[in-house]
Amino acid sequence: MNFAILMKQVPDTDDVKMDHERGIMIRDGVGSIVNPLDLNALEAAVRIRSDGDSVTVISMGPPKAEESLRECLALGADRALLATDAVFAGGDSWATSKVLAAVIKKIGVPDLIIAGEKATDGETGQVGPEVAAFLGLPVATRVTKLTKLPDGIEVTCTLEDGILTQRLDTPCLVTVLSDINTLPLPTLSGKKRAYSLTVDTLSAGELGIGEDDAGLAASPTRVVKIMTPRVARRTEKFLAKHADELEAGLDRVIEILADAAIL
Repeated sequence: MNFAILMKQVPDTDDVKMDHERGIMIRDGVGSIVNPLDLNALEAAVRIRSDGDSVTVISMGPPKAEESLRECLALGADRALLATDAVFAGGDSWATSKVLAAVIKKIGVPDLIIAGEKATDGETGQVGPEVAAFLGLPVATRVTKLTKLPDGIEVTCTLEDGILTQRLDTPCLVTVLSDINTLPLPTLSGKKRAYSLTVDTLSAGELGIGEDDAGLAASPTRVVKIMTPRVARRTEKFLAKHADELEAGLDRVIEILADAAIL
């Protein structure tokens, strides 16, 4: 069975700046990491692969995303591909998915594509299902257990109202939650291996994607306005050194909890 893992490099901080004019995130000067759930996706493939299986990690991003791809190689991936081109910049989930699907079509659709449920810098959870739609593949989301079968896969999905078990024919795509596994640490031998391998790059031209079909120009999503949320808290103080006031404070806490249907 051949696997493809969709990986995104995300900012390693909550202190990011926004381009208010273009409605996009400014990533220059900000440290980057592999999106955590994408590491769970990679580990899911590594754990169920057999001799002869291959695991390819695919990403779209700037040249510096090669660092994150090498981290994936250190953790067990066999091959890394980076779609990188200036025309990809500013793409929303739709434009990003189109590029990732083009990469997969170019290398050949694998038996199983695994992605993290969502990315920490977007929280949309759309890229995985959109890639599946571009490729015409069945998809399962919120996967917390993955079993390889002779004729496909079986997954357990944790939903808001319960647990769903599905069997899917391959090729297919699944997105995973962190509950699916525990992440390992890279080994020294894994890191040495990662830097002995080549990260292959693909441009828009090599993927047959024109300037109007990628990036901001091909993104149907538009950020109309950016706002910074403000957290407002109302505080009530009751001094514990006064018995009557302390009693009143406890009564007030009980009242608040009762109003919130917690008690």
